[in-house]
Amino acid sequence: MNYKLIGRILGKIMIMEGVLMLAPLFVSFIYKEQVDSKIAFLVPILLLAVLGGALQFTKPKRTSLYQKEGFALVALVWIVMTLFGAVPFVISKDIPNYIDACFEMMSGFTTTGASIVTDITALSHSILFWRSFSHWIGGMGILVFVLIFIPESNDGSSMHLLRAESPGPQVGKIVSKMKVTTRILYLIYLCLTVLEVIILMFDKPIVGYENEKFFFSLLTSFGSAGTGGFGFIPNSMELFSPFSQYVISIFLILFGCNFALYYLILIGKIKDVFRSEEFKTYALITVSSIALIFGSLYSRLEALGYTVEEAFRHSLFQVASLMTTTGYTTSDFNLWPMLAKTVLVLLMFMGAMAGSTAGGIKTSRIVIAVKGSYVNIRKLINPRYVPKVKIEGKILEEKTTNDVFSFITLYLFVLLIVVLVLSFDPVNGTTTVISSDFGQYEVKHDFFTNFSASLSCLSNIGPGFEAVGPYASFAGYSWFSKIILTFTMLIGRLEILPVIILFTPRTWKKI
Repeated sequence: MNYKLIGRILGKIMIMEGVLMLAPLFVSFIYKEQVDSKIAFLVPILLLAVLGGALQFTKPKRTSLYQKEGFALVALVWIVMTLFGAVPFVISKDIPNYIDACFEMMSGFTTTGASIVTDITALSHSILFWRSFSHWIGGMGILVFVLIFIPESNDGSSMHLLRAESPGPQVGKIVSKMKVTTRILYLIYLCLTVLEVIILMFDKPIVGYENEKFFFSLLTSFGSAGTGGFGFIPNSMELFSPFSQYVISIFLILFGCNFALYYLILIGKIKDVFRSEEFKTYALITVSSIALIFGSLYSRLEALGYTVEEAFRHSLFQVASLMTTTGYTTSDFNLWPMLAKTVLVLLMFMGAMAGSTAGGIKTSRIVIAVKGSYVNIRKLINPRYVPKVKIEGKILEEKTTNDVFSFITLYLFVLLIVVLVLSFDPVNGTTTVISSDFGQYEVKHDFFTNFSASLSCLSNIGPGFEAVGPYASFAGYSWFSKIILTFTMLIGRLEILPVIILFTPRTWKKI
């Protein structure tokens, strides 16, 4: 294990996090917040600068990383970022409990959006900014950002880091140089974010928040770009106008697409985008899900109090939000018909496209798994049949198909283990009163609550159902369950293997 090089890169990450914290510190000055809010960011900034700077004095003998070292480093980076990123919450006393603060910060960086905050109006502007900004930082990946600035190696080290952090089964360069690839990805990411901010600024301000128009547009775009979902006003996106809700829906779908497709558009290969099998599947599932949920809501318009337009808008928004694992909400889907809720649960499993900022299993894996299963069935019927799994017109190696089946198996195994662990929590069996756009009602903390909470954290979605629904929070869980769910978010964001490798003793032994 190349400890010195890992320490050196980790130090760069710490310095970078300190630099990023200057943004919320600047916000605290703009809004003339109390001294505690400024100290809350100054302390970790100085700490990160000192520790990160000290680690730069290490001189590794080997300047390359093996695959296991790259995977372990990625998981370690996200943990360190979370541990230091949680400090401002505690110092400012917005979230005084450090375990709760780590849960909130991991939820931010992994773009989950699950929260333990019960009164969002009590948070300062700088803390609200830091929460949403963490979505934008974690959306494309922390190390993807760092790869722009560190020298590119010729031994595959950069690819090990990118493969460990990037979502989806197929990670590669869109151009010959890895550093150029990361710059292109981030430029596309930045441009789409800025574009959403500009368009949202054309809308009228929210009543009661007239002076927050730009601030809210910025936070919304951070969450949309990273497909996170931290709310910053009560009831998530419910108070936003229909215009803004439609705009957010469209951008969520765009950020759920593979960013390599945007590069193809930029170089004029638009036909290749529409030939993409994953893109066509993603579009088909999105449209079909909207139609199913709209039909379900339309059948109960009077009971739900929706107009036809509202039923369509909520269907569009919620499909875009949960399929891209963002978690923003415009209505309490806890009380929607069973068909609508079932479709949403299935979307929570699936996620959007590989190479996007979304979580979940990913559309490409679903396509490969379905095709792989079909091929295996054909082989059982006809032993002479030569199995060939094709995607995007290319024959996949058997290893790729097997890796997809292995990932889905591990994904379901982790989900079941987390549900089992949460079943021991003392909160089970208690009731919670939820206030939503449908009024107040009681929900019981039961199996469906634990299942949706586990699925939400593993797929990096945010809200679940019942007691952890869109108008509730994860605050009721015990400290132990919150730690488990914190690591579940990390496992989901890094797609299992880097976290397993990090905590495998053999990884750290000299061979």
